[in-house]
Amino acid sequence: MVNATLMTRFLLLEFAEDPEMQTFCAGLFLLMYLVALMSNLLIITVLSLDPQLQAPMYFFLKNLALLDVSLVSVPIPKFILNSLTHNNSISLPGCAFQVLLMTCFSGSETYILTVMSYDRYVAICCHPCVEAIMSGQACMLMAGASWAVGGLFGALYTAGIFSGPFCGSSVIPEFFCNVPSLLKISCPETLLAVYPSLGTAVCLGLFCCVCIVFSYVHILSAVLRIPSRKSRSKAFSTCVPHLIVFIIFIISALMVYLRPPSDAPPLIDRLPSVMYTVLPPILNPVIYTLRNGDMKQGLRRLLPALAAHL
Repeated sequence: MVNATLMTRFLLLEFAEDPEMQTFCAGLFLLMYLVALMSNLLIITVLSLDPQLQAPMYFFLKNLALLDVSLVSVPIPKFILNSLTHNNSISLPGCAFQVLLMTCFSGSETYILTVMSYDRYVAICCHPCVEAIMSGQACMLMAGASWAVGGLFGALYTAGIFSGPFCGSSVIPEFFCNVPSLLKISCPETLLAVYPSLGTAVCLGLFCCVCIVFSYVHILSAVLRIPSRKSRSKAFSTCVPHLIVFIIFIISALMVYLRPPSDAPPLIDRLPSVMYTVLPPILNPVIYTLRNGDMKQGLRRLLPALAAHL
């Protein structure tokens, strides 16, 4: 018979046992968090204030930046606080809240990236009809659906995982609460409640990947038929940032959710989780800014205006 335990608190694993090393990790994470926060907020500000950056692509990019800010703000501040106070415990409600928000924002980001690939497909392959297909109302509907579907899956996962007791250890082998770690210490009856929503999420995730691949196959075919080399280069330049962002997001997520158990030192074993939570929010603004001439010009117009008001 499985020993079910009524958990009230969980213990998150630290990066190092040395208190000084923990403090150093807290400072490093604080620096990365501030970089991710400020860069994404700058992107949101530019896209909100610049009237020349109001195309559907930039509307979805603003949603992506907002999701990145939200995603990185769930686990990192808690980790910094725990590292500075040398207290690695988290309450049951706090853990449930982390799972809810992480699942919600991760799911929403997957769907936003899918919608962004569709926007690029329409802009390049259906250019005469782009305004009719990607109207303001349609963009709002697609973005709202992405947030809603992510929220729905977050609620289903959280309700399923925390609907029953946990069996065994109260130690979560991560620096934040996530679904794979909690599934390892869940009782069999809890797993039965989670598996249907997990299977549905996997199917929808694969569907999103197939949609993105389908979009880029047609985009590549259409771009290669463009006679002008300059026009081909311009078309590619609007797609490459999104494709890079999607690859980084998927690879970092797979490293967290599908990696096998490891006997590596804690500092090495936690690197995939760090990449998943911190790397996309830091790199996304850089990738879109460096690869997009309109974004560069928007930043050049905004920064002097901000400096004048300081």
